[in-house]
Amino acid sequence: MTSQNHFSSRAFVSSRTFVSPRTVQCSAAALVVGFTLALSGCAGGAPADPGATSPAATESATQSASATPTPTPRAVYKPADATGPAQNVPVPVLPEVAKTETKEGAEAFTKHWFSVLSYAYETGDIALFESIAPNPCEACQKVSKVIKDWHSEGRWLVGGKLSTPVTSTTFNKDQKGTYQVAAQVHQDPLSYMRADGTVARTDPQAPDQGNLIVLTFAEGKWSVVELGNIVG
Repeated sequence: MTSQNHFSSRAFVSSRTFVSPRTVQCSAAALVVGFTLALSGCAGGAPADPGATSPAATESATQSASATPTPTPRAVYKPADATGPAQNVPVPVLPEVAKTETKEGAEAFTKHWFSVLSYAYETGDIALFESIAPNPCEACQKVSKVIKDWHSEGRWLVGGKLSTPVTSTTFNKDQKGTYQVAAQVHQDPLSYMRADGTVARTDPQAPDQGNLIVLTFAEGKWSVVELGNIVG
């Protein structure tokens, strides 16, 4: 793989190629807790006569203690850094409203889609992303390949998290049966790490991007058809 391919991931997110709000350019443009277990107990004075404690009381206390479940430690999320890739990244969960063919559902799904893309950036796992960005979305396939290629041969990405402060749609279905959702997309600075731990490249903070995502709803779920930047 050439270095040009390695570095094209950020370009997908922060490209300045714009299209009309009514059209979409199918190109690689427009993208891209610690758990503390608290143990509590109680303390009291010793009884005046230790031998006076009844067997029934002792048995009751034992049963009560046994009935209290022991908390199961959870894996702690660790973001990627110079020492290695991200660990135990939370998998995005699709909100219930995002399963409905409604204005609120389209907007919620758009936010979820970008969170899934962000998860792919962190982990290199593109299976979930590809499941909601099928082949008709050419730009989606390109960014998917970039993420997969960079996360191979021991390489990883640091930063680059995506968030969507605003999503909006008029929820008008066109003749093709698709809906358009506008999204403001923010991406954190992104560094490309080689397998030996050295930095191949670091992209600074980019301005938030206006993106247009074209969705279709079929068989009870949303999927992405096209993706691009918007103008105006």
